[in-house]
Amino acid sequence: MSAVRRVRGWLSARRRFQFVATVVMVTSLTGACGALLMLPNSVLPALRAVAPDSGGLAATDPQVPVVKQTMGYYGKPVSDPVATGSGRVGIVLGHAAQRDDVNVLAGELAAATSAVTDLWGAGWNQAPVVVVASSPAEFAALTHAVGDVPAEVAASTVADPIRPGAELTGQRVVFGPQAGRRLGADGLRSVLRHELTHLATRKITVDGSPLWMLEGAAEYTAHRGLHQPVAQIAPTVTTRARAGDLPADLPADAAFDPGSGQASLAYEQAWSVCAFVADRFGDAKLVALYGQLASGPKDHAAVDTAFRTTLGTAYPDLVTEWRAWINTRTAAGA
Repeated sequence: MSAVRRVRGWLSARRRFQFVATVVMVTSLTGACGALLMLPNSVLPALRAVAPDSGGLAATDPQVPVVKQTMGYYGKPVSDPVATGSGRVGIVLGHAAQRDDVNVLAGELAAATSAVTDLWGAGWNQAPVVVVASSPAEFAALTHAVGDVPAEVAASTVADPIRPGAELTGQRVVFGPQAGRRLGADGLRSVLRHELTHLATRKITVDGSPLWMLEGAAEYTAHRGLHQPVAQIAPTVTTRARAGDLPADLPADAAFDPGSGQASLAYEQAWSVCAFVADRFGDAKLVALYGQLASGPKDHAAVDTAFRTTLGTAYPDLVTEWRAWINTRTAAGA
């Protein structure tokens, strides 16, 4: 039976938290053990033109023919190969009706891959497979979703089941049919970086790890180096902080559920925690902390130990410093 992990609540920078966006799934690929289809000849010359060395080509990933076969039930797929660096080529798949979204994602894929690798290292598949679905039914088929997929979902990361000691396979990012229309180009770019972070870190991430760490790290990566004001990245946190309402603690996992009514705030707070850690202790410490906390479920005591071991500070002190950081960064005119 497929294992499914859903983490919901990510929204774009332009229309933040009007649209629940991230569903992270780990599932088996239907037909992965069956016969593989050859790529159309029209695609192969383009791939060779982009990267004569086929090493690291997403288009030669065994999942691509399977994905294209699935997409064929919903119309003829189009594909854009994208050189992502170091002789690697990613691919963006979609349909003619989603050409605008495909173009935006293809134009961003190299920069997004580089941005994720710059923070998380090269130990992941840097030839991403990105797909834009044309309908909810196609989105469900491409993500092997169990049950109805919420209409609010904008993107999903998918991988084959993880086998101890084996390389991750079948990794891809799937965007929903309304993602571009509801998020806009800037939102698509941010979501792509967020989702690629989940792919890059999945190998060291265990289900049940604190969501503020998993989602906050992805959000931090999505906005890292873009020099966006805090008020743009975290408008709800900013408004509350300016009114004197600072978070009392790190966001709980339950707050990330869209049904909680707190998802937008939880994701903004998660970003702010990771942004604070990176600002105060450095990116390397943030990555190290992720490694400590993403190894499985953690209670308060375990998180405190991770803070002390990695950052040299206790849980209460970190929360106090984080609150002060928010207050300073969200001050009127900041």
